[in-house]
Parts: sequence; structure tokens; C-alpha cells
Amino acid sequence: MRTPQKTTALKPRRARRAAALVTSGILALTLCAGCSNTADEPVNLAVQSGDETTSVSFFSPMEKVSADSENTARTASDLTMAMAEDQLGLTVSYQTYTAENYQDKTYDDVCLERARNNRDDMYLLNTDTIVALGKEGKLADLSQLACAKNLREVVKTANTVDGKLVAIPQEVVAYGLFINEDIFKECGLSLPSTPEEFLECCRVLKQHGYDTPVGANRWWLETFVFAQAYADLYNGGDIEAEVAALNSGEKKYSDYMRGGFEFLQQLIDNGYIDAENALVSEAFEGKGEGADFMAGECPIVMAYWGAANTDTAYGNPSFNLEVIGFPSSHGQMPVLSMTGFAVGEESANKGEALKVMDVILSDEALQLYTETNRVISPSKNIKVDCIDALKPLNQKVEDEIYVLASNASMNVEQWGNVCLIVRDLLAGASVDECMAALDALQEEAIATAQ
Repeated sequence: MRTPQKTTALKPRRARRAAALVTSGILALTLCAGCSNTADEPVNLAVQSGDETTSVSFFSPMEKVSADSENTARTASDLTMAMAEDQLGLTVSYQTYTAENYQDKTYDDVCLERARNNRDDMYLLNTDTIVALGKEGKLADLSQLACAKNLREVVKTANTVDGKLVAIPQEVVAYGLFINEDIFKECGLSLPSTPEEFLECCRVLKQHGYDTPVGANRWWLETFVFAQAYADLYNGGDIEAEVAALNSGEKKYSDYMRGGFEFLQQLIDNGYIDAENALVSEAFEGKGEGADFMAGECPIVMAYWGAANTDTAYGNPSFNLEVIGFPSSHGQMPVLSMTGFAVGEESANKGEALKVMDVILSDEALQLYTETNRVISPSKNIKVDCIDALKPLNQKVEDEIYVLASNASMNVEQWGNVCLIVRDLLAGASVDECMAALDALQEEAIATAQ
């Protein structure tokens, strides 16, 4: 059992993401390495002829994919951009973020700066940036696009700011628990659905010699919190009314999240999670994750949908893999997060950029993207042909059973801020201190809105 260290009161802080997007299937750890063009040097997907053609500027964390690239996410995105170029007779110019060129500025910092100065026509944005720019009126309303009529409700909910749909993703990212089903069967365990069942599974696994049943890193433990905090809200609650109450301060985020933080503290106290190791571990690495999970030495890890599709993460294991939702009062609960494409409200080529959006987010383009990446589509008309291990998680999403970890209508950005506060818990902060940090963020957001 780990004894929490004494800490001083936590200071409120807003999450700042690192050099690239964390979700949307285009991963932070792979995007920017090796980008060599300068931040303002356009990289066109189409070769321009001598004729005058409209060029739509697109700011993103990725440059044009090279011919021999094996990054399917980038390839799929490029294919949809090429589709827009062909149909509309224009070019899409990539303006690429690189950490080297922007030094201490994060991708979010640079997006805010460029969008506020109308430097580009289109952007690929994280949720906290969508919230900030949406509230400032810097993003165009996309609700009238033809592609918007095909969107799942969860996509609209996640990307609506002040009544306007300001961003649309090319995929919905689902997080779940990756379970070594062989170990569970050997230990006589059924897959858990509730927090109580999960704790019992961990107890039995530890009894059978798995010293740390849950492999964790410093990024994704907040998924347990979200699953428990918002199970009622997104599954039968009045979402609009409850979010309005949170934004006004009538309700507190801490009241929703306390149970999830207490659950994490119980996992830490019982030794089911190694907090000290998780605090310094990156995704797929460290003791209890990555190699340990694939070697059958760790029964449970958490990750995003795409990690089951690749050979570099948890794809093709030697054991029976099952990906399920996180424990909640409503049973196994997928946790969804998403980034989004957006258009600058005052951009130089707003009209053309909106047309590009309508092509790359059309059912035709999203079908291509979904088939290439084998991901959950934002379109309600497109179904993913996923591997067997992902079918339980996918069925939940199709049944509209989920919680959102990124909701642009909430005045406190969720995914990044809760991640940081969970890290404080791992470092020894008390649950009460973590709740105080949440309350401070909420008070700051309310004061800013006034």
C-alpha cells in the first residue's frame, strides 16, 4: 500500500496539450517527429498548374504524407483532402506545426494565436481550443453544412458552443479497458460492469499473484472518473439543463467527480495501481503496461480504440483480448473524446473552406476514412467493420451508451484538466484537494464569462 505524501493546496490551472493532438486517431506521439518544413511553408496535396486556383490554408500538426508513409491515419486524411481538391478544383495548403519552430509554444497555443489573427482558413483543433475560439466567435457555424445532417448526436453535443456547431471530427475516439480474457478465465472471473465488481476482480487477481492488476500511465486514468461521474448525465439525464447548471455554478463539477476520484484512491491504496510508476509512465510504456500486458504479466490496461488495431500497441496479442467499457452505475461505459476540423469565421477563404469541409466530412469521404482506419465514424450512417475484441465497445456506442470526456458546451475543459488533477492524486494529493482544484477551475470559468 502506498502512503500519500503531504502536499500543499493545489493551484487551479488550465490544461495545455503538448505538441499535437491527443485524440482523433492522429496521435501526439507520432505526428510531429521528423516534420522538416517551416511553420508557414505551405505543403500542397495537389501539384499546382500555371493556372490561378484557390488555395485553402489548413493548419494542423501534420504535413502532407510521404509516398512511403505507413501512418494510415494521415494517409486516410490526405485521401479525403485529395477528394475535396478534385471535386472543387482547388488546392489545400498544409501549414504545419512543429515544436522546433514554435519552441515553447504548444500546438494549442499556436492554434489560438493563428485563429485569432485569421492566419488560416481551416484548423484541426483540440477540445479546449474549440471551446476558447468558439466562445470568442472565431469559428464558423457548421450546422448548415450537408454533412452535419448525418452526424451522430454525440458529435453535435461534443462540439457545440453557445448553440453553434463549430467543429466536426473524422472519427469518434472511444476509450476502454483492455482485458486479457485468458487470465480472467484462469482466475474464474467474469468481466466487470460496476465499480464494486471491478474492485473484486482486482482483489482476486492480486490474490492469484498479479501484484499490480491494472497497468496505468500518466494520461488515461481520468477515464475511470468520467465513466462514473457522467454515467447518469449522458444516459437519461437532461444534458442541456445539467450543463447549464454547471456553467452557472448551480451545480459543481466536484459533486459529479468525487466518487470517481475516491474510486481511484481506493485502487491506489489497495495496490491495484502503482501510483508512483503511473505518474512517470508514458502510454504503452513502463511497468504494468506495454510489454507486460502483451506478455501476459498484467491483466488490465486502458487505451483508445485504435490501440487494438495496430501491431505497435495492443494489436495481435497471443491471448484472447476483450475491450470493454469502464465500470459505472450503468454498467460497462465507453469514454468518448474527439478533436475537430473547424473553419475560421473571418478567414480569407471561408466559403471555399466550408465547401472543403462538406466534402471531407461527407458520407463518401468518411466511408473511405473509416474503412482505411477501422474507426468509429462521426456519421450515423457509417458502421465500422471492427475486430472481434472491439465489438463489445462498439455495440455500446451504437446503442448510444457512453460518456463524453470532451464537451465543448461545458465552461471547464474536461479531458486535459481532469488528467492533470488525477496526476496530482497520483503524486499524493488528497481527494479533497483535488475537488478544491476542480472548484477553483469552475469559479475561474464563471468569473471569466461574466
